[in-house]
Amino acid sequence: MTNTTAPENASPSELIDQTIKALGDWRGETLAKLRTLIKQADPDVVEEVKWRKPSNSMLGVPVWEHDGMICTGETYKAAVKLTFAKGASVEDPSGIFNASLEGNLRRAIDFHQGDVIDEEAFKALIRAAVAVNMAGKKSKKA
Repeated sequence: MTNTTAPENASPSELIDQTIKALGDWRGETLAKLRTLIKQADPDVVEEVKWRKPSNSMLGVPVWEHDGMICTGETYKAAVKLTFAKGASVEDPSGIFNASLEGNLRRAIDFHQGDVIDEEAFKALIRAAVAVNMAGKKSKKA
């Protein structure tokens, strides 16, 4: 990713747009596709950007939330990684999680160039992650 700066008043959605554009390769295309699927699965999802470095105004890490963090979208040289904050508690009947499987809390999906995304299974996973967040919020109120 190029060293991209963004205005201080840019919205999280604008920052994510800029991140995707700055990637300019299959990683940007993959992140854009995953973002679309997340929004389709949960129209009430909130986009955030976290871990920005104020000293150089780097764009930061895209984060999708609904009653808590659903997942982050990080890009690496060989992968786009979505890390699910409470992934260990999320039902994954299709076996989409393929990284960070040994953790007690998180689970991740690494997408590599040329991977085919099972869109329906992915959207079901997003909805399951939201359900875990909502159940946790209800239990805290009780």
